[in-house]
Amino acid sequence: MWFSFWRSRNRFSLEELRYLIDQLQKVQIVNEFNKDFVIEALRSIAELMTYGDQHDLAFLSDFFMEKQVMGEFVRILKISRPVTVSLQLLQTMSIMLQNLKNEHAIYYLFSNEHINYFITYSFDFRNEELLSYYISFLRAISGKLNTSTISLLVRTQNDDLVSFPLYVEAIRFAFHEESMIRIAVRALTLNVYHVGDENVNRYVTSGPPANYFSDLVAFFKNQCTALSELVFQASVNPSQELSSSIIAAVDEIEDNLYYFSDVISAGIPDVDMLITDSLLQLLILPLLLPSLTGDAVNDIKIGAVTSLYLLCCIFRIVKIKDLANTIAAALFCPHEALLTALEVKLNGDIKCLEFPHPLSGDKTNHCENAQFRNLEITIPKDSNPPDSYGGINIAPRDVLLSYITNGSDVQVLGSLSVLATLLQTKELDESMLDALGILPLRKQHKKLLLEALVGESSGEEQLFSSESNSAREGPGSELDMYIQKLREQYGISYSDFKVRSSPRLHRFQVLDALLKLFCRSDISAEAMWDGGWLLHQLLPNSEADFNRQHLKLLREKFNSCSAELLQAVKGIWHDLLIMVISEEWKKCKGALEASSPRKELKEILLPSEKSHFGDVIPSESSFAAGDKMCRLVKVFVLLCQLQIFFHGQVLPDQPPVQQPIDMPKNSRANVVGLVNAGLKPGTELKLVDAIPCRIAFERGKERHVRFLAISMGTAGWLVLAEELPLKPHLGVVCVVAPLAGCNPRVDDKHPRWLHLRIRPSSLPSISSVKSTASGKAKTKALADGRWTLAFQDVPSCQSALSMILRETDLQILEVERQLKPLFDLGCSIDSLDSSSHQESASSTTKPSNFLLS
Repeated sequence: MWFSFWRSRNRFSLEELRYLIDQLQKVQIVNEFNKDFVIEALRSIAELMTYGDQHDLAFLSDFFMEKQVMGEFVRILKISRPVTVSLQLLQTMSIMLQNLKNEHAIYYLFSNEHINYFITYSFDFRNEELLSYYISFLRAISGKLNTSTISLLVRTQNDDLVSFPLYVEAIRFAFHEESMIRIAVRALTLNVYHVGDENVNRYVTSGPPANYFSDLVAFFKNQCTALSELVFQASVNPSQELSSSIIAAVDEIEDNLYYFSDVISAGIPDVDMLITDSLLQLLILPLLLPSLTGDAVNDIKIGAVTSLYLLCCIFRIVKIKDLANTIAAALFCPHEALLTALEVKLNGDIKCLEFPHPLSGDKTNHCENAQFRNLEITIPKDSNPPDSYGGINIAPRDVLLSYITNGSDVQVLGSLSVLATLLQTKELDESMLDALGILPLRKQHKKLLLEALVGESSGEEQLFSSESNSAREGPGSELDMYIQKLREQYGISYSDFKVRSSPRLHRFQVLDALLKLFCRSDISAEAMWDGGWLLHQLLPNSEADFNRQHLKLLREKFNSCSAELLQAVKGIWHDLLIMVISEEWKKCKGALEASSPRKELKEILLPSEKSHFGDVIPSESSFAAGDKMCRLVKVFVLLCQLQIFFHGQVLPDQPPVQQPIDMPKNSRANVVGLVNAGLKPGTELKLVDAIPCRIAFERGKERHVRFLAISMGTAGWLVLAEELPLKPHLGVVCVVAPLAGCNPRVDDKHPRWLHLRIRPSSLPSISSVKSTASGKAKTKALADGRWTLAFQDVPSCQSALSMILRETDLQILEVERQLKPLFDLGCSIDSLDSSSHQESASSTTKPSNFLLS
């Protein structure tokens, strides 16, 4: 025997395969002494079967099936004691399943219940490696499923499918603590769903297997509460580690929602209904919507901003019409109605599951997780909606609008994101958008025109009436239907719906909230830009639905912002102000006219890095002033574009500023021979009026130079030049610095010394601030420089000071001249207000754009 074992054989031959099978059949028990031979034989069989599938079908048809190799694998599993043999068996079958292409071979593998025996075998899954191999084996099986093979893995009784071991055993690990196992199980289930077998489809959507979909949502809810906890911790004590944890949690949550979407796309009847009911009953109605007001159900709390983010994700990813419209209808439900109807269901209807908490490796009872683990989650104080919308009758839609008018920065961004997402959700019926007050005007006109064309008199009357920009009063049929569904299926009802559901009123409320947002001074420009995007979507043709009070508020805001910008003209960065306005003008125009809001949704969950800036940027530094100027410019540019928008004009690509003019012949720039604005070291200049002085850039190395302050249009420089020995009255520039923001000051104790602040020639990018805040750069990089010039006498020092002030004034005057058309835009609001007032006075019927004025 041993002689024959060691004899020379062709490795890839039928003889070799026959020999290996014969040797395995002689094994009566697998123990520590012969396990290595068995493992090697199993590995070689997998290799030979793969080779035969590609080169010689005799390996499969003439031998593999004849010898009942799958039955031999089952026998080896039964008599094996070492876990390594079980590992090899699973690996061998996984390799064969992944590589075999022959349909007959695959059909044989799936027949005779051998695969099901391995699937249902009681492996010791305390061995993590064994579990990993097992899940890979199950996934490999699912990769070969089709309408023919799947019938070999199920058991039927009276033509009804009663057992599907592959699916049942796989979903046992759907909520395992190891993410790779969860991913593999989901891939397996999708392979099952996409087969399209009617019996299998009925099986997975009825009886105990159907609980898998509610279990998915329950697990997803647990992840949502964990994310909320991370967001709260980051708001209290921000760190890079918490930000990374939030991003990881967000990625997993979005992956889960995309999995829901993939399941729905398989087209299995009733799956979308199961997922819709589970999301509504377990998460959205009892948790997300009530959490907008900071309240909790059964002591589970999700922060308001996290709820806004999750609602947006669900709308954007889970494409179910019934789900989207039901959520939209629920936005009108009073807070008290949501809590009263659903507290009982949360206490009685949720099946307890066993799966680990996303932040823990322990298996924990899910209901205990939901009710007790999250008791410690505390919602930030600013998560509560502003007091102006307080009361038990507040609806989630009211909360969204209250956040826009009075909420914090992230609440504004979150609320605007929800409205923008609703607007872009194709599954939402237009009548639902109309009831919410966010149906774009062009769609309203299209709808009314269509009604007029098909002979509906109401549509024709409204299309050509003075109130054509509003849809007819009352809720649409779609909204009525989903309100009825909330009442009958979820027990949520309230009596005053008809009073609260006027599309005209709701449209006015949205526009009113947006106008108040533009007039706020405690909110970021980014949030205002997102509000501008929403306004542009609702009124793309600038049909003004604003009353005189709106225009008055906007005029006051514009005038206030203009006054602040005029101060910036005299500030540290006035030489770059027009350039910054031009850059922000393009960005703002692009943001308003974009197909979707520009901000990535997950950013609202991350802690603001502005809180770190104060640690690395002194308040008196030029960068702090530059950052303030940029934020002011963003707001000013938006307000300017709104003025153009309200007048029905097309936004220009460039801001309407005056063009530069030629410099007077007697200007200092012309006198010294400066040809263009590209002044740099090495440039030759005439040293007319240049003042001799001394400066030391290094200790003990004093230099004798000539000082000049020069302005050319909006540009200006502080120049230190060295006289050329062979060219009298000429010098070469050795050092140049910006004139703007130099803040000249004569030393109190040494009147011949002139102190100058030297700021950067360009605004530091925000990325440099972030790296500084995280400790990756030195704070010195953001510090201003200092020059101290020592002049020969006091009059020379005073002359230098006068030269700086004079050239700075010329520079500022030129900036003001070029910006004058922008500041004059404020007058357009007055003319718009005046014309609207005259129209209102001359009309006997109050038009819709003065609703509630």
